[in-house]
Amino acid sequence: MADIIKLLPDHVANQIAAGEVVQRPASVVKELLENAIDAGSTSIMLIIKDGGKALIQVVDNGVGMSATDARLSFERHATSKIQKAEDLFNLDTKGFRGEALASIAAIAHVELQTKPENSELGTIIKIEGSKIVSQEVGTVTKGTSLSVKNLFFNIPARRNFLKSNQVELRHITDEFHRVALAHPSIAFQFHNNGNEIFNLPVGNHRQRIVHVFGHKSNAKLVPVSEDTQVVKISGFIVKPEFARKSRGEQFFFVNNRFIKSPYLYHAVANAFEGLIKSDTHPGYFLYLDVDPASIDINIHPTKTEVKFDDEHTLYAILRSTVKHSLGQFNVVPSLDFEADQNLETPYAYKDKSAALPKVTVDAGFNPFQDSGAEQTSERTFTRERKATGNAWESLYVGLDTDLGKEKESDFSTISFESEAIASTIFDDQTESVETKTTTFQLRRKYVVTTIKSGMIVIDQSRAHQRVLYEKFLKNITIKEAVSQQLLFPLKLAVTPSDRGILDEIKESLHTIGFVFDFADQETIEITGVPLLVSESEVGMVLDQLISDYQMDISGESFSQTDILAKTLSKTLSVKTGELLDSASQLGLVNDLFACKEPKVSPFNKSVYITITENDIDKKFI
Repeated sequence: MADIIKLLPDHVANQIAAGEVVQRPASVVKELLENAIDAGSTSIMLIIKDGGKALIQVVDNGVGMSATDARLSFERHATSKIQKAEDLFNLDTKGFRGEALASIAAIAHVELQTKPENSELGTIIKIEGSKIVSQEVGTVTKGTSLSVKNLFFNIPARRNFLKSNQVELRHITDEFHRVALAHPSIAFQFHNNGNEIFNLPVGNHRQRIVHVFGHKSNAKLVPVSEDTQVVKISGFIVKPEFARKSRGEQFFFVNNRFIKSPYLYHAVANAFEGLIKSDTHPGYFLYLDVDPASIDINIHPTKTEVKFDDEHTLYAILRSTVKHSLGQFNVVPSLDFEADQNLETPYAYKDKSAALPKVTVDAGFNPFQDSGAEQTSERTFTRERKATGNAWESLYVGLDTDLGKEKESDFSTISFESEAIASTIFDDQTESVETKTTTFQLRRKYVVTTIKSGMIVIDQSRAHQRVLYEKFLKNITIKEAVSQQLLFPLKLAVTPSDRGILDEIKESLHTIGFVFDFADQETIEITGVPLLVSESEVGMVLDQLISDYQMDISGESFSQTDILAKTLSKTLSVKTGELLDSASQLGLVNDLFACKEPKVSPFNKSVYITITENDIDKKFI
């Protein structure tokens, strides 16, 4: 039998490795930024074009590389971070596997320009699909500049799976946030299609958070600090009143490396329990310093997941630390039932002395002297009391006449509240709608109505979602939505990432009735809203919309229109627990069965069930 197992060619192996390392342009950004940080840079510039599909360039002022190191850096498993296997358990750098540049060069056009500080000339290398096109000596600035062009040019199938430029830019921005927040001692610049998005100067952690998320975020932050033998915790949590429906402002950093940990998130959420609503999430920027030997960061290709040796202790410390900060800075409401409010002196009066009260006395006042007005008032009161003494007899005047009229009246106009209705939806069309259908609400969750063969139990929330979904979808499609103009424009604060999402879907929001513009980099001014949205719900609707876009909630469709209609229908629909009157119940039933797809909600969940008369009869057998 012939041998069938063969070694893969290097370019094929690099493309396979690229599938693990490079999932989208944001993955390239992460690898290049981490390499620049490991090079000891104090200033890093990120340049993006067309969502990273056309160009990703990272320029740093780090130590640079010699000609030999520059050439060797594109080989697989070539790294300067580790020398032996034991080094994997004592890492203090970012990249260490040595596959990043080799994988990126296998699926893109790469140009590297680098020069060490003591060299007069630098090295310029151009690679296309793992093939070195040229390597020459040139005049370049100190540090390294790496350009990645035409990502996935030789893998069209992978390139077709990339999303729009706006979506890819949002993922790149998220990676940029994670790296920039972890290293406030490094200055960062971010340019997209020639426009400067971020220019972050050197500062501390609080200043970096404010520069990234806007100056209004400074008032939201509560400092967190705890130093134990297991872990050193620092950073900030966001005040409970600023909790959001999205998880955008949630950052865990372990040894200056961003991680995702549902276990640690649960510890923070547990500390916020009772302070925020159940459908909102707390915000936090927490930096954990632990012994590198106590964690394993090589369990995931993207290094965003780590394994702790003692998770239970870390959970308890983190939870108690957050609770302590919430209480220490008076974020948690407290009531002291034993304090005497009368003894609490305002701060402004602490240095003031007591003053005797002034009493004014009318020396000419005579209490035994009767005035004419008092005598007149007394006579008037006596006369009125005598006149109304026998007024009770007038209550029975004309009573017999009224009773006689009542006896002669007919009862044709009297309606009984508990009048029985035995009609069905198949009765004659001459009967009124009210007598055709009987509806009632069950436990403020279901609407029950009758049909010819039995009855239907409708989930009121899902039914209203379906009605609103098709209505919004129609308005967006035909662009005939009516906007309700606000008397006073409404201003809402937004973060730069939120602004990018709103800018992306601005046209779709206009077609549905939202009229707004950007007042500045951190504020939007809303002048019109859809008829179904009240002014008090605008912030909640936009927050939910941004949350859905960040979490890529799109169901079976990836269109902007579908996401927008689903979000609005979910936010504005009748919720479980709301009481509906008879007219609202009947209107909901009629609107539901006028929809094209009344059986399922916009999120593919059953809206109603049918219980036939036979099903009921079987229960009595």
